[in-house]
Amino acid sequence: MKCVPRIACLALFVSGLAAVQPSLSAATLKIGYSDWPGYTVFEVANQKGWFKDAGVDAQLVWFDYGPSIDAFSAGKIDANCVVASDAMGAGAAGAKAKFIALIDYSEGSDMIVGKPGITSIKDLKGQKVGIELTLVEHMLLIEGLEQNGMTANDVTLVGTSTNNTPQTLASGSVAAIGAWYPISYQALTQVPGSKKLFTSAQAKGLIYDVLAVNPASLAAHPDDWAKIAAIYYKCVAYLMDPATRDDAIKIMAAKVGADPVVYGKYVPGTHFETLAEAKANYKGDAGSATNIHDSMVKSDKVLLDIGAYKNSQKAEDYIYPDIVLALQ
Repeated sequence: MKCVPRIACLALFVSGLAAVQPSLSAATLKIGYSDWPGYTVFEVANQKGWFKDAGVDAQLVWFDYGPSIDAFSAGKIDANCVVASDAMGAGAAGAKAKFIALIDYSEGSDMIVGKPGITSIKDLKGQKVGIELTLVEHMLLIEGLEQNGMTANDVTLVGTSTNNTPQTLASGSVAAIGAWYPISYQALTQVPGSKKLFTSAQAKGLIYDVLAVNPASLAAHPDDWAKIAAIYYKCVAYLMDPATRDDAIKIMAAKVGADPVVYGKYVPGTHFETLAEAKANYKGDAGSATNIHDSMVKSDKVLLDIGAYKNSQKAEDYIYPDIVLALQ
């Protein structure tokens, strides 16, 4: 992955909405997913054959996170598991999406990790921070700086692929990095003495994950997408059930090559949305930290401030609650 602003990469793929239409004649609906726990839980459906059982022809396609956004933007997949704010960035470049399901919000698994000797966000003043520019950890860093009376001008950002952040931190070339689990855990374990400086638990609702679908595909296959959304919440229920939790964690951990015991300890850092919670958070009381609309409004402001895009993205252009609200 290139260490340049991801939105700049997206622009290379997009020249108007027509450029990102998936092939509607294709029989198989392709869904991108990557190593974030809220996405990897979809692997349960893969292993259990739930797509076939539901009579829907769907294929989960595994990516590193950044390339999954590129693939969606290029029309290579019909849908993607993605952070809402990153989908807004892609949308600003032309790759619009509809959020047909709320997946989760991060509650500790996204982190700013400092090298040995860096013990707080305030210690980053005048220092270099390795971040995948304009993506989710960039937004988390800005929030952490603001909560500590600082701004982006107080640090020097070094464009770094999230997958490479453990090595970058270990090199000593930066004072801190931003990464999500399981990569954040790799950084903490590979660099003795490193420390969590700020996590998404201190910014509840800021990092919101969704199932984003190409509008043309949604219009062409509404019943199939309703089945896929239902299957996602079936996966979450399987994970949440004490009787099947260990099996779900084993499946998820195997997909990312992690120890199931360690993986299980970090699962609570992701607040998986049950169907009931998703319904509530689509409707959401104004001002609620887990209201998807208000979360997106806040993200939009940050993304405009950091130059991820120039034109404000309206939450209502992306939010599509109809499917979830109709599920039983």
